[in-house]
Amino acid sequence: MQTFLALSTLLAFCVSAVQGTALTYKLDANEKACFFSDVEHKGTKVAFYFAVQSGGSFDVDYSVVGPNEKAILDGTKERQGDFVFTANDPGEYRFCFNNEMSTFAEKMVDFEIAVENENRAQLPSKQGSTPEQTSVLEESILKLSAQLSTISRNQKYFRTRENRNFSTVRSTEKRIFNFSIIEGCMMVTMAGLQVFVVRFFFQGARKGYV
Repeated sequence: MQTFLALSTLLAFCVSAVQGTALTYKLDANEKACFFSDVEHKGTKVAFYFAVQSGGSFDVDYSVVGPNEKAILDGTKERQGDFVFTANDPGEYRFCFNNEMSTFAEKMVDFEIAVENENRAQLPSKQGSTPEQTSVLEESILKLSAQLSTISRNQKYFRTRENRNFSTVRSTEKRIFNFSIIEGCMMVTMAGLQVFVVRFFFQGARKGYV
């Protein structure tokens, strides 16, 4: 029972030690959107992930600005990014996406901002257990947490691939539909033009006989 409590305590700590925000945002054409996260302590790890799910060429400009307007990360026409940096200064950090390069294409962006703490929970000790046993249990839980993080990242990657493929399929279907309509209109126009030309020739022939 105590082992189960220790396991639950460490898992709860692993969840509470990371304060994350996962969002999906629709970025309009010529729009710049910024999101903010507060860092309370110096040396805190900050994880930043984003992926363009649909729209245009699946790219967007991004920037991360720290306190005192200090640029930390920036990039142009990136499809996705996964970064971890150390916040050397406590304060408000700004995460911005810029779609001003697009005149009409909207972008759907998935992103996550996570503020991580490196402190570890102290497992409750069991009578008769050695520190080595506690350390082994702790390392096993940390490995399990790392594996879960890897699975989560893989799920995000496959979700992004799926959304982009669906977006490409929808765009292709729309182009085929529009091309079919244009082709149909052209066929009707050509048929009408041919009828007009034939009638014009026959009317001219009758006038010649008269």
